[in-house]
This record gives sequence, C-alpha cells and structure tokens, in this order.
Amino acid sequence: MLAAARERFAADGYDRATIRAIAKDARIDPSMVMRYFGSKEGLFAAATSFDLRLPELGSLAPEEAGRVLVEHFLDLWEGNDALVALLRVGVAGAAGAERIRHTMFEQQVLPVAREVCPDPEQAAARAALAAAQMLGMALARYVLRFPPTVALAREEVVAWLAPTVQRYLTAPHPGGAL
Repeated sequence: MLAAARERFAADGYDRATIRAIAKDARIDPSMVMRYFGSKEGLFAAATSFDLRLPELGSLAPEEAGRVLVEHFLDLWEGNDALVALLRVGVAGAAGAERIRHTMFEQQVLPVAREVCPDPEQAAARAALAAAQMLGMALARYVLRFPPTVALAREEVVAWLAPTVQRYLTAPHPGGAL
C-alpha cells in the first residue's frame, strides 16, 4: 500500500493523487486505506516517513560538518524511493514542501548548523543555504537524473559538495559582521 502511494504521489503529485487510485494500484479496497491511515494526509505522511539517523554531533569537529552532512545525505538518498517521491511532490505542492522543510531542514540540517555555526543568529540562514545545495543535488541526481550528476561516484559528490556545504556552515559571513 505504501509503495503504491509513493508511486502515485510521485507521478500525480499530492493534490491530484486520490485514495481510490492508490487503492486500485495496491489492489485493495479504498476503505482499507482510510482504516489504516485515516486520510490522504495520514497516508502521505506514512508513505514519506523515514528515519533520518542523524550522525552524532557531540563529537563532531566543526571543520568536518560539511563532509559528514553530505555523506549522511547520500546515505539517505541513495535508492530511497520515499525521498525521491517526497522531493517530486515537494516541488509541486504545499504538502510535500512542508514535509521537506520539516524533515530536511528542521530535523537534519538546522541542528548541525546550530552546533557548528560561528554566529548562532546566522544558523537558520546557513542551514537554509546548505539544504538548498543538497536538495539541488538531490533534484539533479535522483529526480531529473542529469546524466553527469548520476554518473558521479559517491566520492566525487562528497568531494564537490562537502566544501560548499562546509563554507555555508562555518565560513565567516561574506559581508562581514552584518
């Protein structure tokens, strides 16, 4: 049922996907979807939930944050149909966008930024920049499947992406103390 929901949400978007279509894809009665998930929103949440398994931040040296976050990002995204479906829905609708904001930004990148950012007042902006960089890679590599990004080995993605994410998280503010 969840696999059918992921596929339908990814193909049709949140607004156009229906309980009936998802149930038909799963070869079950629509009442079963409602029984187990209560609503389309409940089904979407279940179909796009995943364990972030954030790395332990307490022992993380600030200069390792970019690499650790990018490696963690790749661990989560490689072969994860739920995340790919969520990103597809997220770029097209409010429900998916909110889910991405909550999981990718608030639960994953923002806690790292708060740990390593030189100025706590800049943590949210720096986390947003880092998340934008990684979501851009996810969009190019896993959704749009740009051949050059798909062809990059994991080590190459880390080598290219980690320094940029690191700069966003820990480098001095480019405009000085604003």
